[in-house]
Amino acid sequence: MDVDSPTQQRRSTFFTSVPSLIFRLLGLAVIDAFGLWLLYRLVGDGLYPLAAMLALVTLGINVIFLNERFFPLRWMAPGLTLMALMALYPVLFTIYTAFTNYSDGHILSKQQAIERLGQDQFLPEGGSAYSYTVFRSPAGDFQLWLQDAEGNGFLAIPDQPLVPAEEVDLQLDEDGIPVAIEGYERLARGQTLRYLQQLNALSFGEPPDTIQVRNLNEAAPLVQRFVYDEERDAIIDQREGDIYFASQERGSFIAEDGRSLVPGYQVTIGARNFERLFTSSALRGPLVRIFIWTFAFAFLTVLTTFALGLLVALVFDDPTMAGRRLIRSLLIIPYTIPSVISVLMWRGLLNPRLGVINRTLNDLIGWAPSWTADPTWAKVAIILINLWLGYPYMMLITSGALQAIPKDIYEAAAVDGANVWQRFRNITLPLLLVAVGPVLISSFTFNFNNFNVIYLFNEGNPPIPNTPTPAGHTDILITYVYRLAFAGGRGADYAFAAAITVIIFLILVVITLFNFRFTRVWEEVGENV
Repeated sequence: MDVDSPTQQRRSTFFTSVPSLIFRLLGLAVIDAFGLWLLYRLVGDGLYPLAAMLALVTLGINVIFLNERFFPLRWMAPGLTLMALMALYPVLFTIYTAFTNYSDGHILSKQQAIERLGQDQFLPEGGSAYSYTVFRSPAGDFQLWLQDAEGNGFLAIPDQPLVPAEEVDLQLDEDGIPVAIEGYERLARGQTLRYLQQLNALSFGEPPDTIQVRNLNEAAPLVQRFVYDEERDAIIDQREGDIYFASQERGSFIAEDGRSLVPGYQVTIGARNFERLFTSSALRGPLVRIFIWTFAFAFLTVLTTFALGLLVALVFDDPTMAGRRLIRSLLIIPYTIPSVISVLMWRGLLNPRLGVINRTLNDLIGWAPSWTADPTWAKVAIILINLWLGYPYMMLITSGALQAIPKDIYEAAAVDGANVWQRFRNITLPLLLVAVGPVLISSFTFNFNNFNVIYLFNEGNPPIPNTPTPAGHTDILITYVYRLAFAGGRGADYAFAAAITVIIFLILVVITLFNFRFTRVWEEVGENV
């Protein structure tokens, strides 16, 4: 007869004991209740992708705690939930956004856009505006004393008919305003400003004489300007009489003459953003330059940092060198300082007018590069800055890898007559690449999206002239995406930026697979050494 292991026995006890069952069900009930409430709010606002992800996460939590097979995952449930919501969802949402019109003026869902348009109000023809005085109770209730242009006064209470001055038993001052209302405090103008937002949300009187506070000086019988007609799927402008029909293709409410209401709303537009990326000659110009420079920047960064890091590691690999540990520790300092500080420091050092480097070069040779204005020198400066930031890491990695190479291999090679260069090329480098190959791949991937160095040094400048969308000579793909989404000056084009991001992701996948293929080649070489 089979005997259950202690783990299986604990698992069985957890799922069969009444207290554990009650505790799990109560916990899941709270989680499900909160999830359902949040799902209701998200669906009501039209946020369907986030609602779908939340539903899957909630379902997964229930499966983990109700199915004995997934018992070991119970401790990982919080981490898996956060991973799904904070890592997986943004990736999926970015892909979804690439197929929408998500941009300035089209950020809200359709329901949210309708609600936003419904907040616009206007004073109808023939409507009278009032000056007002606010009275507030200790409980936070409000009453208004209204006065029209003729000086007639009215007491206005939320959701109750207006009461003319002659029908209220109140003592009025010389301005025709009550001296006091029992249970209420009269507010000065400065005090009214404090409660203006609350007053704007209240309606005083009853239809058709509903009064709303417009600003600090005026209250008026305002009417909702834009009303949504669900049957016709259109917005009716009650002030102008125009009708704006919903356009699924453009994500806006559009009149017959082509005018559209702002804000619009999000809609899926298929592969239009990708078509724009690959077919627009205006966009293709800067994109080709940026694409080439992105590869060059990542490749040159990995090459230079690896080469310098390996050189330093080889120099200090000699055990007879005095003070090598101290010097090696000092060389790690650039890696320990946050990159934000280092880049800004280099930005000051390379300042064309005040930078120490340029002033020194001008004093010595009478000339200094224009590190920020000249496209070529700007790229050289970025490579140098990244070299300063990256070589200590490569030095650490290669130092450790060098220690793992057996010394007897070098002794055998020396006996066979191999010189220093031959030993390095045929022994050190192949064995080193086997160990650090994945690190080089990850470094290439990181620098392919190295936003900080580019943006902090010169924000991708100098600018490329005559481009329809702002672009700079030192922009890489990720900084160009940032320009499009946030810093273009022509409105945020999130959907187009998301499309470029998807392309970047696919490029990195191909590069990573390609590089791992070469990693296996290095491993085969290492096995044959």
